[in-house]
Amino acid sequence: MADSTYNSSTETSFPKDRIKVLFLENIHPSGNAMVAEQGFCLDTLGAALSENELLARISDIHVLGIRSKTHITARVLEEAKRLLAIGCYCIGTNQVDLAAANRHGVPVFNAPFSNTRSVAELVIGEIVALAHQLADRSREMHEGRWRKIATASFEIRGKVLGIVGYGHIGTQVGILAESMGMNVIFYDIAPRLPMGNNRPVATLSELLQSSDFVTLHVPETSQTKGLIGDSEMRAMRPGSYLLNLSRGSVVDINALANALDERRLAGAALDVFPDEPAGNTSTFVSDLQNRANVILSPHVGGSTEEAQESIGREVTNALLKYVNSGTSTGSVIFPVVDPPQLKDRHRVLNVHRNVPGVLSNINRIVSEVHANIESQILSTDSNIGYLVMDLNREVSDEVRSQVAKLPTSIRTRVLY
Repeated sequence: MADSTYNSSTETSFPKDRIKVLFLENIHPSGNAMVAEQGFCLDTLGAALSENELLARISDIHVLGIRSKTHITARVLEEAKRLLAIGCYCIGTNQVDLAAANRHGVPVFNAPFSNTRSVAELVIGEIVALAHQLADRSREMHEGRWRKIATASFEIRGKVLGIVGYGHIGTQVGILAESMGMNVIFYDIAPRLPMGNNRPVATLSELLQSSDFVTLHVPETSQTKGLIGDSEMRAMRPGSYLLNLSRGSVVDINALANALDERRLAGAALDVFPDEPAGNTSTFVSDLQNRANVILSPHVGGSTEEAQESIGREVTNALLKYVNSGTSTGSVIFPVVDPPQLKDRHRVLNVHRNVPGVLSNINRIVSEVHANIESQILSTDSNIGYLVMDLNREVSDEVRSQVAKLPTSIRTRVLY
């Protein structure tokens, strides 16, 4: 199971062609190529799978790759007896029941930085398009109408951009907006270092009242669900604009439609929605359709060739490192271990419930079989522990077998 970095012979603890990898939702070919190069058994599907469809397939899958449409529930994880890891080929991981994944000892990897620039560029493009009513003028031209007007069209230079959520994407948006002459303020629940002349404000209310454009870049949490509703839109400057390229649950769509109809807001741009179609052949319906100066896009903020290739490589690399060496760096809610290179030893990896006495029991087993431990690394969180041991070859299978039988063990495997 080890790649060329870790393997000193052609023998592996589990034949690579029997390690089943399932990639869903058109993951970029860069990820497919990396898996195929390793010799794993790769199956790909262009669409998402429902819970029942996953339940029918997951029992013999070792590695699962998804994007944003496939939901990994507790039921699916219960059935996934052989699952080693999940890769989310996107920024978020809210489509996975992370608590259940943690309980079952399955690390989840994502790509929190790879599409940052792509999303930031789209935000800036949509700000310009909203200020110039570009979407309306383009639609009119396609309809055969020539309307050369300047009314309600503005430069963005000198306008105030308010960024809600000043993380990786938010900071990139701030840098780009400032370079175009905008004045940038931001609000975040955590302290953030301002970039350039970007300026923090103390409250969301202050940001809404001060901004000509408000752009949202927050994760989906209980705190952000319905973050921008009717009262927040009434607090925004009359004639301002709202952009949401974060998560669909953050904005109350009905309240936004009312704010646009009442001309309290001059326009909006949305790339994410509370209910999104499962695939490209499905019909999209929204209260925001056919309204003036409203830009709607089908969750394409990170869908550039550059972003998707980078995501494909980043997530697949993390998955392969975990499968081949046990490295869990970059995993979500899973103990992080980055073990040294495996040389002339066998590696036992054990995920267990984090209760007193586990390490003592494992060390007792090691002692009884007279194993020579070269390295032993343990990392824990509040629920589980992750132990990586490098020891002499002769006893590795016996150690793995006995450790796996401990009542505290969740998943145990050996690498060589």
